[in-house]
Amino acid sequence: MKTSPPLKALLCFDAAMRLNSFSLAADELNVTPGAVGQQIRNLEQWLGVALFTRQIRQIQPTPDAQAYWSQIQPSLLQIINASHALRDRHNNNVWLNMPPSLAAKWFARRMAGFLERHPAVALHLSSSTTLADFSSERVDLAIRHFDGHAPELDVELLHQDDARVYCSPAYAEQHGLNSPSDLRRATLLHNTLHPNWPEWLQRFAVIDEQEGRDIPGIHFDQSLMAIEAARRNQGVVITSEWLTQEEVASGALIEPFEQRLPLSKGYYLVQPKHSILRPTVRALKVWLMEEARDASK
Repeated sequence: MKTSPPLKALLCFDAAMRLNSFSLAADELNVTPGAVGQQIRNLEQWLGVALFTRQIRQIQPTPDAQAYWSQIQPSLLQIINASHALRDRHNNNVWLNMPPSLAAKWFARRMAGFLERHPAVALHLSSSTTLADFSSERVDLAIRHFDGHAPELDVELLHQDDARVYCSPAYAEQHGLNSPSDLRRATLLHNTLHPNWPEWLQRFAVIDEQEGRDIPGIHFDQSLMAIEAARRNQGVVITSEWLTQEEVASGALIEPFEQRLPLSKGYYLVQPKHSILRPTVRALKVWLMEEARDASK
């Protein structure tokens, strides 16, 4: 039986070829550059050929190394993928990412329903204002608020968004908000997720951008804070119905006007292109689609 080449050395060689650096390979493998160099020397000794020409702060693969790597790299990748697939079949964890406002206002009060249906699943929820990077972060599914254009991802619409105006009943009565033009005497609560006041005012209140800037306003970097300010009689907020369902149901917020601004953006469920979902991830995806349909009725 033929002896096997040193497998640890093959992993170091593969990393060095992919990253064109012993230092970067060491970072990926959580070892020192010297350890990577030693493993490469072990492999060169076993093969009887030089794999790299070494210069100051630089390495250069030899033609033998290029040819050898092109033959073994697909097999190494197959081993890695098969190993991950086997591990994932017995993994009940699922990682979900979404904007903070959606996590707090829409998902949090529904989360228990998913866990009751799937008690064995360990759900990991992360929220951020930046888009989750599937290539560098541990994320199985993400909900994004955007126009749905992402050729590198599989994208499914959960909810087509529109911009709606909300305030407390007391604020509407105090400021006499009977028609959109009455917003001239209100305080506008702006938020970065729905920067739609200028277009809404121009279309429905005949207030141009310059006049709109003259209306007193408060700017928030999160919808959560803007909605809370509206609930506390601090002004009028423009946001999504998905973020105000609880306040509207309790009567804490109302829509003083019937006008709603259609948007090109919506809440989309995204995942890497053509990814094969583990059973736990698939269960979460199905549940999210069901909840989205129920919430939009």
